[in-house]
Amino acid sequence: MKSILSFLGVLFFTLGFAQEATINGRVFDAKNNEALPFANVIAQGTEYGTTTDIDGNFVLRLPAGLYNLEVTFIGYRAKIVPEVQVSPAAPAQISVGLDEDTEVLGTVDVVANPFEKDGESPVSVQNLGVNEIRRSPGGNQDISRVIQNLPGVASSVSFRNDLIVRGGAPNENRFYLDGIEIPAINHFATQGGGGGPVGIINVNFLEGVDFYTGAFPVNRGYALSSVMDLRFKDPRKDGWGFKGQVGASDIGLTAEGPLGPNTSMIISARRSYLQFLFTLLELPFLPTYNDFTLKVKHKIDDRSEITLLGIGAIDDFALNTAANETESQRYILNNIPVSEQWNYSAGIKYTRYGENGYQNFVLSRYHLNNTSTKYEENDDSNPDNLVLDFESEEIENKFRWENIQRFDNQRIVYGVNLEQARFTNRTFNRTVANGQPITVDFNSQLDLWKYGLFGNYSFDPLPRLTLSVGFRMDGSDYNDVTSNPFSQFSPRVSASYGVNDKLSINFNTGIFFQLPPYTVLGYRDNSNVLVNRDNDIDYVRSDHIVLGASYLLPINAKLSIEGFYKRYTDYPLLLRDSISLANLGSDFGVIGNEPAAPLSEGRSYGIEFLYQQKLFNGFYGIVSYTYVISEFTNAPGVFVPSSWDNRNLVSLAAGKKWGKNWELGFRWRYLGGAPFTPFDLPTTALKDVWDVTGQGVPDYNRINTLRNGNYNQLDVRVDKKWFFEKWNLNLYFDIENLLGFTLEQQPFVDVVRDDQGNPVEDPNDNTRYLLKSLENTAGTTLPTIGIIVDF
Repeated sequence: MKSILSFLGVLFFTLGFAQEATINGRVFDAKNNEALPFANVIAQGTEYGTTTDIDGNFVLRLPAGLYNLEVTFIGYRAKIVPEVQVSPAAPAQISVGLDEDTEVLGTVDVVANPFEKDGESPVSVQNLGVNEIRRSPGGNQDISRVIQNLPGVASSVSFRNDLIVRGGAPNENRFYLDGIEIPAINHFATQGGGGGPVGIINVNFLEGVDFYTGAFPVNRGYALSSVMDLRFKDPRKDGWGFKGQVGASDIGLTAEGPLGPNTSMIISARRSYLQFLFTLLELPFLPTYNDFTLKVKHKIDDRSEITLLGIGAIDDFALNTAANETESQRYILNNIPVSEQWNYSAGIKYTRYGENGYQNFVLSRYHLNNTSTKYEENDDSNPDNLVLDFESEEIENKFRWENIQRFDNQRIVYGVNLEQARFTNRTFNRTVANGQPITVDFNSQLDLWKYGLFGNYSFDPLPRLTLSVGFRMDGSDYNDVTSNPFSQFSPRVSASYGVNDKLSINFNTGIFFQLPPYTVLGYRDNSNVLVNRDNDIDYVRSDHIVLGASYLLPINAKLSIEGFYKRYTDYPLLLRDSISLANLGSDFGVIGNEPAAPLSEGRSYGIEFLYQQKLFNGFYGIVSYTYVISEFTNAPGVFVPSSWDNRNLVSLAAGKKWGKNWELGFRWRYLGGAPFTPFDLPTTALKDVWDVTGQGVPDYNRINTLRNGNYNQLDVRVDKKWFFEKWNLNLYFDIENLLGFTLEQQPFVDVVRDDQGNPVEDPNDNTRYLLKSLENTAGTTLPTIGIIVDF
């Protein structure tokens, strides 16, 4: 042990020699991919700079480290590429697309900033770079956890990655990689509910993220709360390189390099070791996950290219039946099912550039397989003990064509999308509805066609004023209600007025539609009737209004304030207990697999403040505050807090880069207490009910009338990098929940048991068991040592 500590001490205090590194890049016109020769490329705040050659390429040599690049060209808007990491192990590769600026044509006196926006989405969009994601304390290099630093984004107190955006449910979000839709970005995903505990996206592939919480682009459909546009970097072309990594929960290897003169590839594989840690900690569940990611980029000629993407996961959620010594362990073992899940997304995008724009042709496929089983007392030797047997598949085959054109100050987008989907569901479930035991037993297959048409026009009618008008029309052959695309006509309007070069006033309003989850669409009763089709389940509609202002500071920083209002109609009301799907919450398992009708309404409104500091003189950070109210109806006109009604959200994330490649960062999050529904104890105690559920039955007459306490968590991370001639080493020490804050949540309800573990009958009522409460807390201090090696 002493020798290990000595070795670490030497590593942490050894001074490395400065090493020269290289940035290889290309500067081009963003509308048509044409090279921009003799553009200026400068490492901000240094004397290092260069210009592009006749083909728009450049090579910039400078000491290893982290730099903001400023790129300028006559007649184009200057651009800052924040936080480009360069090292001797491999040249950094970047591509910079510049937009022509007709207002400043013929000059180069342009103030660059790292915050981009366009006319279609001038509000509710935030940008994160890969290093902001990689170094985030407590983030475990997981994009969903880092997104929780941004305004309007809440999360569950547990270790899940559910994104709760402006009071909307986790299944209201959509995700894209290089323009290809990826429906699942988390391991152990909740089918029908979104979210999960661990992210699939490998940060080593990322170049950056654009996160929209409103004003969604017209070519990004089926979103009600957010759109996450992730950009993967282009693979290396100069030679092969590798990155090995050991983190908080997994170990992985990434490789990238050329396959030919015009083709390059990046590929990775990761595997968790949580199951070993959980066994040592005697936790009652053992999660194991694997994921695989691939990107291939092929340049056909100067006008066309092909991108191939693939991402998949294999997840296994087993029970640790040996961990049954405490009451809490036994309770969890009696309630968590055994689950296996795998999914993959694969797509190919062909891009063709023209004189004034480009076209994308996108083909993709998504396949999810999800199984869960549960037996009473986990005894599968007797078939009569079966409580849950669930197996489901979701398959989506998609095509999208889009044409993006720009003429002076006008930008035009239009296109179509077509999707064929199949959902299968085999369910046996002994459960409770309205306080009575029932058995659900059905097989279902649902085949759907979905289709859409979209367009948008942005222009500048006056100096400093940008207007944008657009629409979508979406339809599905699910039933007569959904089949008419004019019933899902989705107009939207945006405006942005620049008071001066720093201050702008921004506005958006629009109507957005999304089909309910497949678990709702494909539910059948025991007679094999597609119940919710007959109940006229419709697209969920959400009307948005956003008004805000943003102010750019000359230190790579932005201040913004936004007010928002969202109104929901035709939201699924689950008929067994007459509750809105939005009031149900989200956890492991399946959400929405029951009868429903489009009878619930909702509203979400609030205000957001943001200060975002990109890297400047070694400092960076995000300060955000959101006040949001989220309410839905279970009965006509009666609004109650939804499961996502946290009210107050605060995030402080900041850091400093020091000399000799040291870095220190922290993150503090505060979440207002989320609502919960108290248990119906008289019903829970009934023998016929407890023998089926094994847990408390919610009292939906008092839905979400109580709240958990407020939660806060402080995370801290220290990084140290060494740059050697052919390889790099990064060690980091990360502590989640440094202050050890523990939140007392709604207690579990369990039965009193005798010495043999059998439930004890209520002496005053032989139809019931005696009940007791078990502590339910959240918040664990988790230290992690991570190792990243580039070679």
